[in-house]
Amino acid sequence: MRRLLDRTVLVPVLAIVALALTWGRDLGPVLIAVVAVLLAGAVLAAVHHAEVVAHRVGEPFGSLVLAVAVTVIEVALIVTLMVSGGPETSSLARDTVFAAVMITTTGIVGLSLLVGARRYGVTLFNAEGSGAALATVTTLATLSLVLPTFTTSQPGPEFSPGQLTFAALASLAVYGMFVLTQTVRHRDFFLPVSQGGTLTEGEEHADPPTTRAALTSLGLLMVALVAVVGLAKIESPAIEDGVAAAGFPPSFVGVVIALLVLLPETLAAVRAARRGRIQISLNLAYGSAMASIGLTIPTIALASVWLDGPLLLGLGATQMVLLALTVVVSVLTVVPGRATRLQGGVHLVLLAAFVFLAISP
Repeated sequence: MRRLLDRTVLVPVLAIVALALTWGRDLGPVLIAVVAVLLAGAVLAAVHHAEVVAHRVGEPFGSLVLAVAVTVIEVALIVTLMVSGGPETSSLARDTVFAAVMITTTGIVGLSLLVGARRYGVTLFNAEGSGAALATVTTLATLSLVLPTFTTSQPGPEFSPGQLTFAALASLAVYGMFVLTQTVRHRDFFLPVSQGGTLTEGEEHADPPTTRAALTSLGLLMVALVAVVGLAKIESPAIEDGVAAAGFPPSFVGVVIALLVLLPETLAAVRAARRGRIQISLNLAYGSAMASIGLTIPTIALASVWLDGPLLLGLGATQMVLLALTVVVSVLTVVPGRATRLQGGVHLVLLAAFVFLAISP
């Protein structure tokens, strides 16, 4: 009975019920607020159940669970909004994916390093694994978000159908190679590194949940993700109206979507950093970035067959400068295999610059 009344069980169920009752209806301000609360609760429940599943399957497989789950949310939101929004949403995929890359590589990484460094002084992680992940993110971002700005087959920052097909297949291939490396060939590159022997033994060697508990959490994770996607769709008009009322550019909707869908991974990464498991935090951050590109772009490319209007993927000059600076700083952070509060702070300043320029381009 206590298990049934647990908030991590109750909230996803309530969220699904709210989704069924409110879908397709015009909601007033009070109901919009209630839906927003349930949406946040469903996100937190998804974090919990994803961590249970991740603990059961172990690292580095566990880091993939939340990354893929969150990417499912992102893809569903982008496709849904592009279908309902028409040609005006032609750049939504680009704005959301770029926001996801910046939030993960600067926000999640920076916050994790800062939290870890405050507790352990110097954070330690595996440079081989993190460097490989960063190289994969950089390759995917360049192929999918930078090249469309410079290709000449189509007017504007978009691929021709053949180029889009190549970019989608290349993204899937690169992402697949990374997953194979992370989970099979070089698993040890992505395992947690002890912070000078300061890890709590109980945390490091806690017994994994039973198979039944893990399967229950997997089912509840799916329920929570469906609720998040559906409730976010219901909240999307309020988000768009709020962005417009604040005087922000329409592209800022992509930033809001990315912030929403990456909240579970941010919380999970910070929790891992507090326990001295910085490598897991980096696995989550870079894994989310590459999943956001490597899975979202191919899906959007396929969906573009049925979508009206162009699919604008190429970044502008300001965005490319931010991306290049982020890559350089990230390389300097990852290569030594250790970081302090300074590196965490620098990454967070880059995140602040991205958000500010997204508001005031």
